[in-house]
Amino acid sequence: MTTKTLLVAALLAGVTLPAAAFAQEYNADATIRIGSLYEPQNLDNTAGAGQGINEAFNGNVYEALFELTDAGSVEPKLVDSYETSEDGLTYTFKLKPGVTFHSGDPLTAADVKYSIERVTAEASKSSRKKSLSTITGIETPDDQTVVITLSARSISLPYNLSYVWIVNDAATDITATEDGTGPYTLGEWRRGSALALERNDAYWGDAPTNGEVIYTYFTDATALNNALLTNAVDIITSVQSPDSLAQFQGNSAYTVTEGASTTKEILAYNDRVAPFDNVKVRKALARATDKARLLNSIWGEYGTLIGSFVPPTDPWYVDLTSVDAYDVESAKALLAEAGYPDGFEFTLDTPDYDPHPIVAQFLQSEYAKIGVKVNINIITANEWYTKVYQAHDFQATLQEHVNHRDIVFYGNPDFYWGYNNPDVVKLIADSESAATEAEQTEKLTEANKLIAEDAASNWLYLYPQIVVSAANVTGYPVNGLNSQFFAYDIQKAE
Repeated sequence: MTTKTLLVAALLAGVTLPAAAFAQEYNADATIRIGSLYEPQNLDNTAGAGQGINEAFNGNVYEALFELTDAGSVEPKLVDSYETSEDGLTYTFKLKPGVTFHSGDPLTAADVKYSIERVTAEASKSSRKKSLSTITGIETPDDQTVVITLSARSISLPYNLSYVWIVNDAATDITATEDGTGPYTLGEWRRGSALALERNDAYWGDAPTNGEVIYTYFTDATALNNALLTNAVDIITSVQSPDSLAQFQGNSAYTVTEGASTTKEILAYNDRVAPFDNVKVRKALARATDKARLLNSIWGEYGTLIGSFVPPTDPWYVDLTSVDAYDVESAKALLAEAGYPDGFEFTLDTPDYDPHPIVAQFLQSEYAKIGVKVNINIITANEWYTKVYQAHDFQATLQEHVNHRDIVFYGNPDFYWGYNNPDVVKLIADSESAATEAEQTEKLTEANKLIAEDAASNWLYLYPQIVVSAANVTGYPVNGLNSQFFAYDIQKAE
């Protein structure tokens, strides 16, 4: 059994361990048990699998040409080197040699071409499909070379390619199977219960620091917390309530770590339909929402108020919390100007898991103060996907958006909320064809301000990112960007 000291792991994870822990050694064959509320709906991230598939598979089972690290940087993964043409329209990628899929097949340029085309296909449900729409051609002059041509500059191409899992082109339906290049292979998946990942001993890169990872799924946050308290799991990937932290904080048996979140709780309107096609109505509801009180009621001292869809970790963040700040009388005046002096009535579709139903009740109470009646319709996550995301059959909805750098969704009028400001669409498109990161940041900052002034949605708060683990477990990611949770560096002391 291979062992290493926990000191290195603690430094890498950015956590502080009790002094006694430094003398311990980790078990390289340990089973890491991860507790989560986000079970995948299937195993294919282009088939509407939900955020749970990213948590379990991204970087663990599947890898991409580039990797979005937990610190937010984009680094080559399956790419050995690449070049960009002077006009920015051609990218030539050289693949890492010696990489194999779990089936034993070698990674080739044809697999990369196949994988990108899976994401950009008409039937794909990938939220990043539009971000790759400038790709006009993919050539594979040899097994180790991929040449991508674009219709316009795409400064974010390496970043966007970090969302494209490289799949064996011999694979067909991967909704219940996999064939990736990652450090783990799929073990047993017991739907509604658990999903196991087994160490890939033929992995092309550094071996994982554990032998197996088991994701255990819960539908109730209390049950998830109890699982950690009773040693049924080793880690909770994202704590859902501050109330649960009291039982872990100050207890030497556990480590509580707060990272940088990108998860936004939003009230999204269907901006295509009345009354939400009226900017004054949207601004009135924003001003009628006491977000500070809401955040405190859900998260206590944790979490962050935001005035737009952009969190502080994005380069184009500016503090916009003063735009449409809480002001009930101003909200009433705006409703009257919009033609609704006596308010109106609407249905709010909310997923059935916490904290959405609680947030819905809070908004119902808030908006009653300005004469707006909210009818709450509780639906499952699957129903939300088909009714809201796919069919756009809703007036307003609650949802948490986990993606990193996802302001681009407001530049897509076909996205589920239907926001369509031509100036914003142009700014976001122009930002992608920018020649420098400074120019990209300038344009997206301007777009961010316009979206906030339009009150395109009601951005309620930014979730805290709190990971809780047993004290003998280290090396896990703490920021959870895009809900990814790299498991290969996690260590458990003997």
